[in-house]
Amino acid sequence: MKKLKFTTKAAAFILAAVSIIGAYTTLVSADEELPYETYNYNYWEDIVITPAAYVPSGSVTGVELGTINFKTPQDFCISEDNEVYVADTGNNRIVVLNDKMNKVNRIIDSFEMDGVTETFNAPYGVCVSEKNQLYIADSNNNRVVVLTPEGDFIKIVANPQSEVLEDDFSFVPLKVTVDYADRVYVIAKNAFEGILLFESTGDFIGYFGTINVKISAWDKFWRRFATKEEKANQQLYIPTEFTGIDVDADGFIYASNIDSEGIQAVRRLNPQGKDVIQKGENGNVGGDIDWSQYGTYSGPSEITDVVYRDKGMYSLLDRKRGRIFTYDKEGNLLYIFGGIGLQKGTFRTPVAIESINDEIIVLDAGRNSILRFKETNYGSLINDAVGLRYDGDETLAIDKWQEVLRLDENNELANNGIAKAYLTAGDNKLAMTYFKMGMNQKYYAIAYKRYRNDILASNLTVVLTVLIVIIAGLVVFSKIRAKKKGKVKEELL
Repeated sequence: MKKLKFTTKAAAFILAAVSIIGAYTTLVSADEELPYETYNYNYWEDIVITPAAYVPSGSVTGVELGTINFKTPQDFCISEDNEVYVADTGNNRIVVLNDKMNKVNRIIDSFEMDGVTETFNAPYGVCVSEKNQLYIADSNNNRVVVLTPEGDFIKIVANPQSEVLEDDFSFVPLKVTVDYADRVYVIAKNAFEGILLFESTGDFIGYFGTINVKISAWDKFWRRFATKEEKANQQLYIPTEFTGIDVDADGFIYASNIDSEGIQAVRRLNPQGKDVIQKGENGNVGGDIDWSQYGTYSGPSEITDVVYRDKGMYSLLDRKRGRIFTYDKEGNLLYIFGGIGLQKGTFRTPVAIESINDEIIVLDAGRNSILRFKETNYGSLINDAVGLRYDGDETLAIDKWQEVLRLDENNELANNGIAKAYLTAGDNKLAMTYFKMGMNQKYYAIAYKRYRNDILASNLTVVLTVLIVIIAGLVVFSKIRAKKKGKVKEELL
């Protein structure tokens, strides 16, 4: 893993920022300056400053909505009708906002169950299923509460029983999501073996999507001689806890986790719990590729949440540096924005991320607010081009990518997008040109092979004709030569 070298990398970063500062003026108003750098990584894994894909567009607090302020909120979700459900953890309530997030539609702080009024105790996670049922991870009450959107009781998911659970296991749900079959996926405190999976009936099935921890030869050697106490205190061998969870329309589960190596901080789990995520050309879906070993924000990104957005795209939220990383289905890093700070558009303690309409929104437990980000023309072009490729309309995506290149002439992603469109259309020579500019060796080799085959195929008739003429000539020559030899023998006799 490369680490950021402040002697040369920082200088290059600053120079690149100065060189492209003009691009920002087309995306942000003259009286507004972005509080963070927007960048990406090139083929060599060097930082490259880019235009902004998203810019701050406001924030939402409880006081502004006419209620008490949020208190350490930990999660939120978007329903099919674009209502925003906020798990206001410190206030033990769920606050439901309208799609514009400028009005409180209702507050759910209790429900009736078996004739008794029940309340929440630190509701940490929230989601709304396809069937429009509200699932609340009522953490300190050790249960998942299922209600109607209006707050009427449906059922409780709690007290999982299985031989795979430890005898002293305490069910403390933190995050929850539900697939199209109403199976319930729960990230629970100290559940290192994976995500807890429940049937729609509430019956516990088992663990889902366990993260395997790699152990070095030295660690294995150390374990041979370690005492029981040392082994118990050694956390290296415990699989990483998941941190965030979401589900796409096909029932694939996107789950984020903290990766100590900064390589893979998200998984796309199929119904069997197998990770089928694609990792792009550099094999990294872990946030920042280049980072420092020293300082306040040293080390790899700490991904705390994931949101599946549409057309194969998903975004990761980094709580360490406040960055938002967006990838396409193939694992290509599309753009990066965000930061930690006190300025508008920066975070204190980002905990959850969602997408609504054309905005990305982030829940900040430190600011007790929702921060909003709107897409720029640059971001919209990338999103549209990726969506067209996802739908199989790669030729239509060429114009979008060309516009991206007009704003960011060295964008390798755009060059590769154009190249793949030409490759699909059969223009292999032009595809080779763009793959070369996009530094894509793998696909360049594919385009070259197809181009070579095209050359051979287009000249096959000429080649065969020449071969036939050569063969016929050799036959005639051999016959003439044989006759001459026979004539010479007759004269000698």
